[in-house]
Amino acid sequence: MSVITLPERPPTGRVLADLRQSSRDAALGRMQVWLVNDRVHDLDPRRIVYVDPRLRRGIVAERLRLDPAGSQRGYPLTLPEPDCRRQPRARPTLWVTTPQRTLRLKVRDEADVVERYVASRCAERAVARLVDLRWADSVPATGGVGTLTLVAKPTGRPGRVRIDAVNGTPVFVPSGSGVWRPRVTVRGTGPTARIPLPLIPARCDQHAFIESGGATAFRVHLRVQGDPVEVVVRMSPAGAQAAIGFAVEACGFG
Repeated sequence: MSVITLPERPPTGRVLADLRQSSRDAALGRMQVWLVNDRVHDLDPRRIVYVDPRLRRGIVAERLRLDPAGSQRGYPLTLPEPDCRRQPRARPTLWVTTPQRTLRLKVRDEADVVERYVASRCAERAVARLVDLRWADSVPATGGVGTLTLVAKPTGRPGRVRIDAVNGTPVFVPSGSGVWRPRVTVRGTGPTARIPLPLIPARCDQHAFIESGGATAFRVHLRVQGDPVEVVVRMSPAGAQAAIGFAVEACGFG
């Protein structure tokens, strides 16, 4: 991770820590802890451990490197499974071991990186306990309108999931409305549901079809046993290829 030099001013003698997450970090299932070394001496971390009651275990940071005096540097933390039981207000701690001593630091998380991750992952687990959500790999089309099919396969466990709405993406949008609203209830012990969703390209931009990483990742709004949750359901590589192929043909690029 690159080093960022702090502005020129008298050092405070402190080491500060905060969490950050880029889109690449999120895609890789990780975050970063940045250490601000506002001292006159270099910081030589030999071990960094992030401990948070919302996570099942402490996380050991990777790619440890020298953090020069008057600089800040980020260290990757691979996110483990969260503890989805209700927790009291979290008080995360960072332990930084150097050749001289071990520092105990408070950790800022102004972007709520951990809270957002825990909420998202726990929602996915709550849904997956009752139904397996996936997209069909084919995208049939008629008259310039394609059809996505959301497949909800029950797991056999008692309970219910109501699929209220599905958002489009920067590349694909619902045909005739701003959001799909299937309003379909699937019971964990019931039959598999296949939910057709008509779609059209959001815009005819061939580069957008190819370059947009989130083109075929759709946000689904559900209720699990009455509780609202949101999950992102991504198309398989075969499904994504079929969807992009439909868009290219619908826009006349084929």
